[in-house]
Amino acid sequence: MLLARWQIDAHFGQKQKVIEKLREWETRIAPQLGIRPGRILTGSIGALEATVVHEWEVADLGEIERAWAKLPNIPAHQQWSDELEPYVVSGTSRWEIFRIL
Repeated sequence: MLLARWQIDAHFGQKQKVIEKLREWETRIAPQLGIRPGRILTGSIGALEATVVHEWEVADLGEIERAWAKLPNIPAHQQWSDELEPYVVSGTSRWEIFRIL
């Protein structure tokens, strides 16, 4: 089992909007990928307050690769990405994959 973690930084004052858009992604896009809702984390102590992390469990790297391959073919994902963009600091998107022991 793996933990897939996507991290972005919100523009000042826009963190709540980023969180709302991630919740929307969980209900509109994730089901089309077969991804179960995960959890959302935000920076508090020792992390940037603007940081928003979206994470979920996947069985293996193949599961996340299949999801990534489907994303370009989902029009709602492109629309969602365009709507999210104004609230995110460009260049802060980052993926991490952790093994769950």
